[in-house]
Amino acid sequence: MLYLTNRFFQLFGSVTVLFALAYPFGFLYPAAQAVFAVAVALVGVDAVLLFGRRPNVLCVRVLNPVFSLSDPNPVQLRLHNAANLRFSLTVLDELPEQIQRRDFEERLTLAPGARANIRYELRPLTRGAYGFGKINVFVATRLGLVERRVVFDQPQEVAVYPSIIQMKRYELRAMKHIAHETGIKKMRRIGHSYEFEQIKNYVQGDDYRSINWKAVGRRAALMVNQYEDERSQQVYCIVDKSRVMRMPFGGLSLMDYAINTALAISNIILKKQDKAGLLTFSDVIGATLKAERSAAQLNKILEALYREKERSGESNYELLYEAVRRFIGARSLLLLFTNFESTHALERALPTLRRLSRFHLLVVVFFENTEIRALANEDVRHTADIYRQTVARKFLQDKKDMVSQLRQYGIQAVLTKPEDLTLNTINKYLELKSRGLI
Repeated sequence: MLYLTNRFFQLFGSVTVLFALAYPFGFLYPAAQAVFAVAVALVGVDAVLLFGRRPNVLCVRVLNPVFSLSDPNPVQLRLHNAANLRFSLTVLDELPEQIQRRDFEERLTLAPGARANIRYELRPLTRGAYGFGKINVFVATRLGLVERRVVFDQPQEVAVYPSIIQMKRYELRAMKHIAHETGIKKMRRIGHSYEFEQIKNYVQGDDYRSINWKAVGRRAALMVNQYEDERSQQVYCIVDKSRVMRMPFGGLSLMDYAINTALAISNIILKKQDKAGLLTFSDVIGATLKAERSAAQLNKILEALYREKERSGESNYELLYEAVRRFIGARSLLLLFTNFESTHALERALPTLRRLSRFHLLVVVFFENTEIRALANEDVRHTADIYRQTVARKFLQDKKDMVSQLRQYGIQAVLTKPEDLTLNTINKYLELKSRGLI
């Protein structure tokens, strides 16, 4: 298929102007005719070079079979000019409709026999199947008057899963030997209800009660007993998928933040030799996975989280209580990811949460509204600003009061910014584990 370029219109625009000038100045008419003939000849030569033979331009799209939610995912277009002409190429890739990007265009020049790679990144903000379409390559010679479109029909579908990249990143951060360098808190182990592992040199922060005085006498240096964490404890991630979790922050819904975190913390739980399980709920019970420590458990959790969808109904905490009592037998750590936007919402759920906390160690993880915090910290210029700021600060104080109210009844609580959710949840798990509460 032939396309006319900007250079074509510029050339023939100039010819038109020359003919217009030849009307009052007759001596320009022969020159205008000559220029027109040359322009037509150039277009003909350009068309013959492009359409007289196969373009011999090849293009292949290379991408990962699985994309990671909310992370930059690389896509590569590999081009090869197998012709004996130098080509200027304009590449248009048909991106998945979920990306909502219609301005993708890459330009490059390829010498005869040369190869080139175009690399770009996509950041998907919803889970599901993403379909890539055709690759359109517009080929032009050095004359650049016309272009030939070459279509590479390469439909590809890629699944966008909860953030595997984030999971791997936090797995590295949670490793004990680097935890203090990257934001994961290094928790002091409290108590001695763990299995003895080894004797090691004392370092600042170790519990002085663990000092092994016999070893100190032999080595003439402070030595402490090191204990292994208790293993095979059950930990369940409970994700609320009701309408309160549909609120967007940074392009992601609160539910997707919770799903990314559930995957990351489940991986840490399994690495710590505990058992990871999953339960989702709203007005109905969704995915249920018994806590296990098998090699396939993380993949089961990943697949279950991939399929979860937000619902428009209210959270039914009575239904959650019945499901937990029926589904989870032994005492477990329950990480409940939900959101309360008002004290009234918490008061409605609190009786059920208190009943749950009698049988399990319950941690309620909910979200700070970062936009309201920004509003509360704005400069005040008008009387209306004072009212808005007062309401915003009252809202923030209500959130803090919710944390205090939960702790009053022996329920652990984490109030966090959406972007800090994974880090704060992992820290809470490590804290509870170090205190021997699970």
